[in-house]
Amino acid sequence: MIKYSLICDNDHVFEAWFSDSESFEKQNKKNLISCLTCSSTKIKKDIMAPRISSGKQKTNRLNQKKDKVEMILNKVRKHVESNFDYVGDKFADEARAIHYGEKEEREIYGETSIHDAVELIEEGINVEPLPGINPKIKN
Repeated sequence: MIKYSLICDNDHVFEAWFSDSESFEKQNKKNLISCLTCSSTKIKKDIMAPRISSGKQKTNRLNQKKDKVEMILNKVRKHVESNFDYVGDKFADEARAIHYGEKEEREIYGETSIHDAVELIEEGINVEPLPGINPKIKN
């Protein structure tokens, strides 16, 4: 797709999108392009500056997106840390006890090994890794 700045014979400027430059030429020859203001079909391309994205601009956009995602994940982490009970390295034991009705149901978070997390999932106990970046372990 390409966007052209166009001008009619009455000096009205407007923009239009075309699949390629050949499409513009074909449509213009057949008078299929008309001015949005006066409906003139005598159209030519206006002076325009191409928009070329530099690698630096792309990197900046990616960094902005990464920062936004990191901010959202950290908000989730802070919510969990503020509203759930921290059980430390006893997470697997506490999760099982809650699941099997041995302890009062409540929201918890803590640490466990991958092996124990897999076992919890296999037992039907819902566990999720805590998103966001923990400042204690940030590299």
